[in-house]
Amino acid sequence: MYRFKLFILSFFTGCWLNAQNVVWLDELDLSVSTQGHGTPGINTSVAGKPLTIAGEVFKRGFGTHAESSLLIKLDGKASKFTAFVGLDDEVKGQNPAVEFEIYGDNRKLWSSGIMKLGDKAKPLSVPLKGMKQLELLVTDGGNGPYYDHANWVNARFETDGAMTLKTFNPISSEEYILTPKSPAIPRINSAAVFGVRPGSPFLFRIPATGEKPMKFVVKGLPNGLRLDSKTGVITGKLDKKGIYEVELIAENTKGKISKKFKINCGEKIALTPTMGWNSWNCFGLEVSADKVKRAADALIKSGLADHGWSYINIDDSWQYNRDFKDQAKMRDGKGFIIPNEKFPDIKSLADYVHDNGLKIGIYSSPGPWTCGGSLGSFGYEKQDAESFAKWGIDYLKYDWCSYGGVLEGLPENDPFKVPSLAFQGGGDPEKGVKPFKLMGSLLRHQPRDIVYNLCQYGMGDVWRWGDNVDAQSWRTTNDITDTWASVKSIALAQDKAAPFAKPGNWNDPDMLVVGEVGWGNPHKSRLKPDEQYLHISLWSIFSAPLLIGCDLEKLDDFTLNLLTNDEVIAVNQDALGKQGVCLQTVDELKIYVKALEDGSKAVAFANFGREKVNMSYNDFSKLGIAGKQTIRDLWRQKDITKLNTTNESLPLDIPAHGVAYYKFNGIK
Repeated sequence: MYRFKLFILSFFTGCWLNAQNVVWLDELDLSVSTQGHGTPGINTSVAGKPLTIAGEVFKRGFGTHAESSLLIKLDGKASKFTAFVGLDDEVKGQNPAVEFEIYGDNRKLWSSGIMKLGDKAKPLSVPLKGMKQLELLVTDGGNGPYYDHANWVNARFETDGAMTLKTFNPISSEEYILTPKSPAIPRINSAAVFGVRPGSPFLFRIPATGEKPMKFVVKGLPNGLRLDSKTGVITGKLDKKGIYEVELIAENTKGKISKKFKINCGEKIALTPTMGWNSWNCFGLEVSADKVKRAADALIKSGLADHGWSYINIDDSWQYNRDFKDQAKMRDGKGFIIPNEKFPDIKSLADYVHDNGLKIGIYSSPGPWTCGGSLGSFGYEKQDAESFAKWGIDYLKYDWCSYGGVLEGLPENDPFKVPSLAFQGGGDPEKGVKPFKLMGSLLRHQPRDIVYNLCQYGMGDVWRWGDNVDAQSWRTTNDITDTWASVKSIALAQDKAAPFAKPGNWNDPDMLVVGEVGWGNPHKSRLKPDEQYLHISLWSIFSAPLLIGCDLEKLDDFTLNLLTNDEVIAVNQDALGKQGVCLQTVDELKIYVKALEDGSKAVAFANFGREKVNMSYNDFSKLGIAGKQTIRDLWRQKDITKLNTTNESLPLDIPAHGVAYYKFNGIK
């Protein structure tokens, strides 16, 4: 009898244990999550330290960084999810803000509201009965994804007997190459127009693919300009305003090709969006003259220069840092800035870049300090503008950074009391414009063209006044990261600025995050292949400046395929200068259209959803497209069909987070 009772007790106890089981979040595979920076912390913060929220230490949890997403398959096996959430204390001295959100079967179940550093861990308990999947999201709290170290702690599922749960990422990781290899016969890949001011040094490298060696000729080249027939580099000066129509010719043993080219000598420069490379997304504060020089070499060696990529831009950390003990070495007796030891001779570096037919850019801030804590231009704008011109700089990225700390002047005349990051005040219609107008005027009066980019994060609708401060491009949003959440949010924010884009004025959604990036901690872009195709396609149709952010010495075939498609680049560089906008939304499919100079239209069918789009599309009137059309696949560089948009449909098969990028040419 005793044995029977023991058996019965054991049986029911076992059934209860099987019916109610606990699965801890930190026991799941967190590697599939996406996040803004770093790698998922398992029972640690994203920086690998103990999980600490408002002074309280937690032993278990998931440390991540906004923007963050983790998908979990429940299949009806979970009944409840409980946890505490908050920002990790390790970012003391900063001003992070996040919002934790939970979605079940694509329906919002819970939100923390905006949480800031020092807020006590917030408890949550979410019923999950019958749900198939769960998403744990951490979004930016509205002040940029800076230092957003977020923790899910003591996080666990109550399940109906399940011993574990499966995490997943629905977006394909398989790389595939669409861009055909360039033929051996010559092909000129330049834009159709180039702007220069009278008296400014002229520098243009004819980008041409094909078997080398190649000979170049320019018919109708105006007086003052000269061509190196072996390299295709045009140099010199034009003294008089005017539009000079010339013919570019490239020839090798396989053939010969020509292209009409317009040199516009007047008040406008950057008549097409800037194309090149920037050091920040790759090297961060670890940039050096040697790395910049090697990047210039790699731009040539990889063939990217043959597709129109021409700028080599130095970002933050060429100046002395605020931690440098000998302040007297930061500027000379006349206030001219002294580059740090990593950049012993910027003039020689610029000459090296120019000798290869490329251009060089530099970085500063209107505040006392750059975002990375290096010396800014505040109070020495005239000296810095003159230094940039003397060194031979062709491009300036001017970053708001610390300027918010000097809106009312330098506190107690001590720049060291100004934080490196002070973003307040950028939307002020006078104070926010003032520092950019000052530098714009100074650059405009230098004896060389310097393309002026406002890294102003879109504050105060910069696109409305950027042209008035002599800028050629301006950031529209916060910094990009190599995450889907970042690319998606930035892409969806571009339409409001589109009416202000035109030749010489470009909306800048930030740099490209393909290839090996890392901000000093190198890794392969966390964007999935389809997400990278969508990223490049939309930056193309947005008429955005195209600045590569990866290590040019570590280019793989997939990344080269993304960066060397001349038909995709041609849409970006189209001389009409229109920015594409979204003209129709069908569920998660957004359709962007850009009018081109030849009367055709570029159309990007961008799938922002997690499910494949498979449909027959026939709503062409909403895209401004009518009549018979030849449709060309820009990535594959081939015509795919001809159809009458009045009564025929276009089949669409677009992967999740992917794109179909087409050009519609009317048939007469």
